[in-house]
Amino acid sequence: MTEYNKMAKGSFTSTGAAKVITLPFTPDRIRLTNYTAAAAFTQHLIPEAWWDVQMGQGTGVCYYCDSSTPVLTSAVITSGGFSTFQGGLSQQFGAKQQISGITAANPAVVTTASAHGYSVGDTVVMQGLNQSSTTGMQQIAGIPFTITAVGSTTTFTIKWDTSGGNYTALSGSPTGAYVMKVLYPFLYVPQDNVVAFVTTGTTTTVATTMYHNFEIGQEIAFRIPTAWGTTQLNSLPNVVIPGSPVYGYVTSITDNWTFVCSINSTGYTAFNPNQVFANYSGEQFPQVLAVGDVNTGGLSISAGSALYPSPSFPTSTNRVSTINGPAIKGSFVNNTSQGFIIGTGNAVFQASADTSSHLVGANADVIYWEAFYDDVMLP
Repeated sequence: MTEYNKMAKGSFTSTGAAKVITLPFTPDRIRLTNYTAAAAFTQHLIPEAWWDVQMGQGTGVCYYCDSSTPVLTSAVITSGGFSTFQGGLSQQFGAKQQISGITAANPAVVTTASAHGYSVGDTVVMQGLNQSSTTGMQQIAGIPFTITAVGSTTTFTIKWDTSGGNYTALSGSPTGAYVMKVLYPFLYVPQDNVVAFVTTGTTTTVATTMYHNFEIGQEIAFRIPTAWGTTQLNSLPNVVIPGSPVYGYVTSITDNWTFVCSINSTGYTAFNPNQVFANYSGEQFPQVLAVGDVNTGGLSISAGSALYPSPSFPTSTNRVSTINGPAIKGSFVNNTSQGFIIGTGNAVFQASADTSSHLVGANADVIYWEAFYDDVMLP
């Protein structure tokens, strides 16, 4: 049967780390070929592997070379093999980790009590940032931050200025101070973004706490509560044309957090991230969001256009297509994450330290993969 069968294939150059493959479906069968290992067949390398959902998550079956002479033998992978994932319609979080401290600096550096395991590009949310009943950094609790740098196994940097006098540096692992990873942060792209800073001028430069996911030409609007300043950016009211919203267009993208828009903000009130601790209860965060057609602010989306079959969103190293195609006209694209992960597991006989024999291959190995979702699965 093939009526609802789904198939996909692709390739990548391995970095030696686990590889996430985003798909428009969750596969029940996967096949992998390590072209590099097959061309230079030596001891312990895995040139071919495959997986079926009934094997269980993190497992797999593979061929490998079992000696210094090229003899092909089969084996199983019991952990760190193939696994699938599927984001939900609401946010999901990883385990809570104790925060031991946060610097009062620009940018702020967060320290965890144990190894956090985070990377640049991971998105996190913090809570319980009270140093005492009247001091701390509770002003930024609940804001999603995409990590900008990782200093060590226990430190990472966020896009926020906590050097103002209303912030008190956290220390001593305050009770209830935790950080959690957002497992699937980009369920819709672009999303509502919390504004980290604004630089005014003939054009306006904006940094967001998460990846903004905007494209050049994106039409945007601002929602800036009074306490944060720069309320002149707000989409309504328009004092020049009553009832007409104030929208801007993204004119350039500096990085995944920073962009420049077309609004002339010369003379606008300065943006103020130095919020008062006592006001954190019921805090409303400054936001910037998309309001026009997907990625463009007006480009027609049809076969052959620049956005067919789908727009893309950024990661820490490149841009990845969303699962939708063609894109739906409107501000946001459904990007519920799903697909599979190729792990760093070994065949049962191999030592985990032998990185050249990982399922995902060694650094610079060329990997080809195929993924399938079948119509019917019988017991």
